[in-house]
Amino acid sequence: MNIVSCIKFDTNGLVPVVVQDVSTKEILMLAYMNKEALQKTLESKKAHYYSRSRKQLWLKGETSGHYQHIKKISLDCDQDALLLEVEQTGGACHTGHKSCFYQSIGNEGDLVENQVAVFDPIETYGAQILQAVYKVIIDRKANPKEGSYTNYLFEKGLDKILKKVGEESSEVIIGAKNQNAEEIIYEISDLLYHLMVLMVHQKIRWNDIFSELQKRYS
Repeated sequence: MNIVSCIKFDTNGLVPVVVQDVSTKEILMLAYMNKEALQKTLESKKAHYYSRSRKQLWLKGETSGHYQHIKKISLDCDQDALLLEVEQTGGACHTGHKSCFYQSIGNEGDLVENQVAVFDPIETYGAQILQAVYKVIIDRKANPKEGSYTNYLFEKGLDKILKKVGEESSEVIIGAKNQNAEEIIYEISDLLYHLMVLMVHQKIRWNDIFSELQKRYS
């Protein structure tokens, strides 16, 4: 019998999932799956979850590279919770810790951090931010919004987008010549945004860029 048909999903179509490191038996995180996420997990052998806040499916490690490779899936006795035993790449928590359960409750009820972060959360989460902005730009192209600057760029076409990329590149240079860190950060952010508009226009994904950078790094 297929495991999907056995599970008692809640009224929102979700089932809680406890994730455990297959080697150390450490509990890494708690997440949720719907039927589609579970099916994708079974097919790919990589953990997929459903985000209740974003209301969409997500592949663990898609932007960070911290994939969870499935080794075993167990269903509890009431058939309303799952246990995933995984081989964890990097950390499971977006804060930089291997496990999301890196804090313990002390005798006085205070929180005590009992793990050291295993990676820089800003560096890893940064890729997620780029991906999130990229997805907003894709949505604007598919579902135009009145007054949207992004839609204005798409309406004007490639030449206008390229002109803005050129202008923002010049602004970065000016900021650097001015020796003004705040100005440089602001202008680089503008440049990245316009580059993402160009990427969407040309059907180029961040994963394409990351893959190319990985080739150069290795």
